[in-house]
Amino acid sequence: MDWGMKNRLSRIIKPRTGRTVMLAVDHGYFLGPTTGLEEPAKTIKPLIEYADSIMLTRGVLRRCVLPENDTPVVLRVSGGTSILGNLADEGTTVSMKDALRLNVSAVALSIFVGSELERQTLLGLAGLVDEAEEYGVPVLAVTAVGKDMNRDARYLGLASRIAAELGAHFVKTYYCEDFHRVVRACPVPIVIAGGKKIPERDALELTYRAVNEGAVGVDMGRNIFQSENPVAMIRAVREIVHNNATVDQAYELYRTLSEEAKQKTA
Repeated sequence: MDWGMKNRLSRIIKPRTGRTVMLAVDHGYFLGPTTGLEEPAKTIKPLIEYADSIMLTRGVLRRCVLPENDTPVVLRVSGGTSILGNLADEGTTVSMKDALRLNVSAVALSIFVGSELERQTLLGLAGLVDEAEEYGVPVLAVTAVGKDMNRDARYLGLASRIAAELGAHFVKTYYCEDFHRVVRACPVPIVIAGGKKIPERDALELTYRAVNEGAVGVDMGRNIFQSENPVAMIRAVREIVHNNATVDQAYELYRTLSEEAKQKTA
């Protein structure tokens, strides 16, 4: 791994702790104006300073993030389908040259292991890795599994390992029972997806379990920007990821910050 690649990865996964809090706001590329992201600029502005990196599309980056922002960017470069179609039928939507023009720290695309288009998405990952290696840009493989496959250690472990075997520099997957097995069998760092909105304490519990079983952090979206207090939530997540807080400590911080925010607006 050359200097440029190592430097870009170190901007995302912080050397001080070896962990990361990524803010995922790329949902619109297939969901459209989902709840909490109807106006991306308003959602991103108060949160970005607390994120170690932000994952989004080039359209939102160009229009909704100030150029003077220094938070590292993980650019979503796959798409071409919507929630109304076959999500596995994605392709690469951004050239590496455009990604470099945007000064990104990494690029990301999804793979759909177990779907009828598995081969297409895996070859797409391999091709992206080839191109990214030429420029020293890390690739994040976002794992998905077929509809008939459970999100368990067997299948998530399969998808994560294949992503690493094809050259992904880090992997985003879901937390599951026996998650340590997924981590142990994957030779590159793993971040977990937050998934659909769940109660704040449950999302903090998810974060705690994942990092204590070997994940280097989270790439969390809806459980932050759909929270009643998004800033308090991302700060509570950071306490677990970077400061080894317990769930109780992080949830208490969330409640305290939320109450302070209410008092300021009262």
